[in-house]
Amino acid sequence: MKKIIFCIIVIIMFLFKSSAIANYDKIFFDFKIESNSGEIIELNKFRNKIILVVNTASYCGFTNQYDDMQKLWENYKDKGLIVLGVPSNSFNQEKDNNKEIKEFCEVNFNINFPITTITKVKGEYAHELFKWAEKNHGKSAVPKWNFHKILINKSGKVEETYSSFTNPLSEKITSKIESLL
Repeated sequence: MKKIIFCIIVIIMFLFKSSAIANYDKIFFDFKIESNSGEIIELNKFRNKIILVVNTASYCGFTNQYDDMQKLWENYKDKGLIVLGVPSNSFNQEKDNNKEIKEFCEVNFNINFPITTITKVKGEYAHELFKWAEKNHGKSAVPKWNFHKILINKSGKVEETYSSFTNPLSEKITSKIESLL
């Protein structure tokens, strides 16, 4: 009976495994995204860095993670980490415009890491960066909610993804970042 239960558990685990075959016809550094102030961020300027991409929202229960995103940035930016905030209204919890978001982040959380313009992060109209992450890493790269995290390694490939519940300063994230730096 124990063998049958074990086999069922193993089968279920494989059914929920969602990594795609990563052929990486493009890497993270091949993309561009618009900054909060309207300039184009050429992601190749982050080459040879570790990047934590986080889709954010101002009216979310996880919004206080901005504090820990800023601390993570301050702790590791000189060692080669980029924290990239990607405000999104994909879950209907973001402010109406980029100026309001920038002000909200600066006043409430003293944010100075790079932030993009309001960006779709899931579905048919998702930014190509998020479609690329799903194609190459599977469903775990698709944000299920705000403050989903995608860790990009120095090669420009998805290293790991983390749910909204995983705090940016968690041992899980910081130990992975330290191993990649």
